[in-house]
Amino acid sequence: MRDFAGVDQDVRAFQKFIYRFVNVNHRWNSPKFLFGESYGTTRSAALVDALQNSGMSMNGVILLSSILNYFVQAPGLDSVFVGYLPSYAAIAWQYEKVPHKEKDQKAFLDEVRAYARGPYTEALAQGHNLPQAQLEATAAKLASYTGLSVQYIKEANLRISPARFRKELLRDQRAIVGRYDARFEGTDVDAAGETPGYDPSDAGIQGAFVAALHDYLDHELKYTSDETYYPSGPGINQMWDHTHRLGSAAPNPNQGQGGGMRDAYVAGDLADAMRKNPRLRVLSLNGLFDLATPFFVTEYDLAHIELEPKLRSNIDFTYYPSGHMVYLNVDALKQLKTDLATFYTKATPGVESKPD
Repeated sequence: MRDFAGVDQDVRAFQKFIYRFVNVNHRWNSPKFLFGESYGTTRSAALVDALQNSGMSMNGVILLSSILNYFVQAPGLDSVFVGYLPSYAAIAWQYEKVPHKEKDQKAFLDEVRAYARGPYTEALAQGHNLPQAQLEATAAKLASYTGLSVQYIKEANLRISPARFRKELLRDQRAIVGRYDARFEGTDVDAAGETPGYDPSDAGIQGAFVAALHDYLDHELKYTSDETYYPSGPGINQMWDHTHRLGSAAPNPNQGQGGGMRDAYVAGDLADAMRKNPRLRVLSLNGLFDLATPFFVTEYDLAHIELEPKLRSNIDFTYYPSGHMVYLNVDALKQLKTDLATFYTKATPGVESKPD
């Protein structure tokens, strides 16, 4: 298992598979895309660089619900709270916890983005030296964006974790909201706890996913087994090696003294691939109600990969009224299909589709 359970180990395994698939199926001159979801975006960002450095050019990379930088959370590192604020605002808007009659959601979220980058970041940077008047003003502004009370925000020192937000937003209704998709609601063992006891969005889809797989194995592949199917492998997260040394020539913000890597930073790999292949296009797909991989953090990471201006237009963003798994919203799924078709066409100019 340790040959596969790690950032670089995983990239090597997928690189070998893709090379073999392309060779066996004689597809070297075919358009090539990587599509990653969640950790698959971490994989795809590093993998596209590894593939191109070994001679296989790619046309595009699709990143659905991205995590491109596994950073260590510690006191004084406030970027996590800044990064989640626009997602909190989108969710509060969805639940009508903030006034928005005759307002435009996009304009509202743009306002929250600007506040997060500016006054909120500046306020948090002052730590406990923040003047009382500025603390009061910041708490009031955060309350207007998140639907949480001014008092609760002040008690949390202006720093709301995703778990606390999920518990607090609907506390008056004795309900909690999902992590993967905040549109999912659930009830907890009590309404007094600090954080949710489970993720309603995970519990709400797990049975359907497991049943769909078994039905596919049974009816389509004619395969039956008594083995338990786990949507997430037990113990994999705990044993995963996040050390990343492959690929990117870009500096790693998580590089410690002596050159050792603490956590995987792969946005630099993606940038390296785009510099070496100026035709490589990237599509970032984001759910507005995703508290696992918030869209504002993805925007931040992709805005800090130091691309030349002529390459920045190679990155497109789309947003959906859904969560981590955008396709769980049927209407969003239809729009996703249209957006992907548009992206594939843009990334393969002059290429006509041919039946295999």
